[in-house]
This record gives sequence, structure tokens and C-alpha cells, in this order.
Amino acid sequence: MHSDNWAQKAKQMGYRSRAVFKLEEILQKIRIKDVLNILDLGSAPGGWSQLTKKKYPNAEVFAIDVLDMDPIDGVNFFHESIENISNIEAINSLKGNFNLVISDIAPNITGISAIDGENIFELNQLTIEVAKNFLDSGGTLIMKTFQNNMLKSLRKDMELSFKIVQTYKPAASKKQSGEIYLYGVK
Repeated sequence: MHSDNWAQKAKQMGYRSRAVFKLEEILQKIRIKDVLNILDLGSAPGGWSQLTKKKYPNAEVFAIDVLDMDPIDGVNFFHESIENISNIEAINSLKGNFNLVISDIAPNITGISAIDGENIFELNQLTIEVAKNFLDSGGTLIMKTFQNNMLKSLRKDMELSFKIVQTYKPAASKKQSGEIYLYGVK
């Protein structure tokens, strides 16, 4: 399926972005069960929140982003930076009780590889810290990152706090994109 077809298919199915197919493929691969609380970091425009709410209808979904997001039934959205996540009482009260943390966060790309690589690495490090603090034992983190010279270091950092760490490139990712996903089980 061509990359343009993913966006068309998402629109036809009522999803907000083509990214839902990336997450869906990863979720099918790792088969997470008993999901009660989901934390969606960098959630706008909301495709991942839509998908997780549909896939786990009994789960509480908490979404946070610096970009605004139109409401989604059953999703608690907070217009805030993840750096301030501890200030959000509804999320902070569930610290250590999330079964799934998903992150589609990416910085604005400058085109300068050294700057972009550093910005991606910093956001990924922040995502790992949030996941370490908010996931329960056995919880799963799924995080977008990019293939660059810092990926090996990022993966090693993740392996310090997660029992299983895997890299995955879903079919819906554009072939020419350096986008890749890391997932880990705490």
C-alpha cells in the first residue's frame, strides 16, 4: 500500500491520522492484555488516542500535548508539555498505574542533522523518564524515534529500565523516513 493510501484509509475509517496503522501493527505484534490506564504523550491530532480507546474500550485514556487537540469521547486531554506532567493531578494520581505509555512525539525538524538528532534524543529521554515513573511493573512503552547516530545510546538507556526492548519499523512508515519505534516492557 502506498504511503498516500494510508492517509486515505485512515480518513475513510474515521481516524485523525495515518499513524494509527503504525501503532495498530505494533500492538498486534506485542499483544498487550489487561490495559486499564493509557498515557498518550504527544497525542495531537489524536489518532493514537482514538485507536487505543477503540482497542481497549474499558481503559482510561489520558492524552497530553503542547498542541491543541479536538475532543475524543472517552479521552482525557491536557494541553500541556510532558515536562509538566507531574502538575496534572488526574495523571499524577495514577503514577505507577499505567499499563501502556505511547509516544508519537517528534520535534520540529530543522534540517540540520546534529540539532535534529539532539532534539529527538532529548524528547525520547524525557519520554523514557515519564514511562519509568508512570508505568506499572510489566507495563509497556511504545515510542517513536528516528534512526540516527544516537539511537544505539537511546536503546542502551532504555535497556537499563526495561526488561525487554525491541526496535520496529511498521509497514505504514514511509520507506524513505528514518522514523522507527522502540517498545519496551518494564
